[in-house]
Amino acid sequence: MRTISASVDIAASPEEVWAVLADLGSYAQWNPFIQSASGRLAEGETPTLRLVPSQGRPLTFRPRVLVVRPGITLRWIGRLLVPGIFDGTHQFALEEHGGHTRVTQSEKFGGILIPFTGKTIKQTETDFQNLNRALKQRGVVGLTRHPERMAVPPRHSCRCSLPSRSSRSSRLSRRSR
Repeated sequence: MRTISASVDIAASPEEVWAVLADLGSYAQWNPFIQSASGRLAEGETPTLRLVPSQGRPLTFRPRVLVVRPGITLRWIGRLLVPGIFDGTHQFALEEHGGHTRVTQSEKFGGILIPFTGKTIKQTETDFQNLNRALKQRGVVGLTRHPERMAVPPRHSCRCSLPSRSSRSSRLSRRSR
C-alpha cells in the first residue's frame, strides 16, 4: 500500500469549494488533471473521468463513488481491470480553517503492480498539486465574479460604549475646578 497527498488553502467556504468540485461538467474549463468528467457524484455511482497526466498517456476510467458528504468529503475507488492489480482510493477532504478551506487530495494505492509504479505515483502527486492550484484559482475567481458570496468578517463583539459628549464635558469642567 502506498499513499500520496497534496493540500491547498482556498479563500472560500467549504460549500463554495464543493460547488466547484461537484460541477463535473465544468472540469474541462479549469481542471488540468481530470479534463473531462460526467455522471453523478452519488454513492454507488460510476462517473466517467478522463485523466490527462502532465507526463504519460491520457486514461479514461469509471471509478465507483464510495462517499459523498457535500462540503466535507468525496471519495471513490478506481481499479485497473480487476480488484487487486492496481487499485486507487481517491479522496477530496474539505476542512474549514478560520475563513478559508483546506482541501486535501489523497490517494491510497494497492495491488500487485504497486512495486512497479513508483515513477507514475510520484508524478500523480505533482498532478494533484496542479489540480489543487487550479481549484484554488477557480474558487477565487468564482468569488470575485460573485462578491456577494464572500464571507463577511465578524463584527467586533465588544459591548463597550463611549461616554456622551455632554458627560465628557462635565467631567472635564469638574477636573478644572
